[in-house]
Amino acid sequence: MFGLVWMLSIRIRVFLRRFMPTNILLGAIFTRRGLKWGLPAMVLAGVYFVAAALCAGAISQGAPGWLNLLVLLCLWNALKFVAVGPASLFCLLRVRMGEARIRRLERAAVLSDGVPLERATQAPARVMH
Repeated sequence: MFGLVWMLSIRIRVFLRRFMPTNILLGAIFTRRGLKWGLPAMVLAGVYFVAAALCAGAISQGAPGWLNLLVLLCLWNALKFVAVGPASLFCLLRVRMGEARIRRLERAAVLSDGVPLERATQAPARVMH
């Protein structure tokens, strides 16, 4: 029984990640090219909060009760987009620091050209030609 529930939850997760628009967008944000769009994507959180407020207002005015599910869905998506901004910024900083470290190491390897680099501590001697 536990295995059946486990497999069902995995299948539901795969379906939601593949076909739900917000999950597709979040997947695109957490690629290397998409990390810079994490903070602007937080604007969508405001849109989802407004949609949730509008649905809640409609429910209080006598709209059908199934709109409560839409309110929960909007709030869940808003929280996802609120969290994606700082998370993508952290990932972007980590990736950029790693890229800078790689560039620094490659530059040192090219400059040394197989010769160990030494730090210059005194002025170079003048060479007479």
